[in-house]
Amino acid sequence: MTNVYSLDGVVVFGILFICTCAYLKKVPRLNSWLLSEKKGVWGVFYKAAVIGTRLHHAMAITCLSMALYLVFLK
Repeated sequence: MTNVYSLDGVVVFGILFICTCAYLKKVPRLNSWLLSEKKGVWGVFYKAAVIGTRLHHAMAITCLSMALYLVFLK
């Protein structure tokens, strides 16, 4: 179990947040509701979705490497 207050927990949370926002950007109803704001607090969701869609290869490699780290090294 990963602790949120450790560095691995923060990294896992960030990866999952970016991947979830990128997935929600593909759903039309949620895209217009959740990702319509580009500034402020709700803009964090939009920015995470943009990072997830533009850097999808890097995010996939990061997810895979973090999963292997958590399974085999931790």
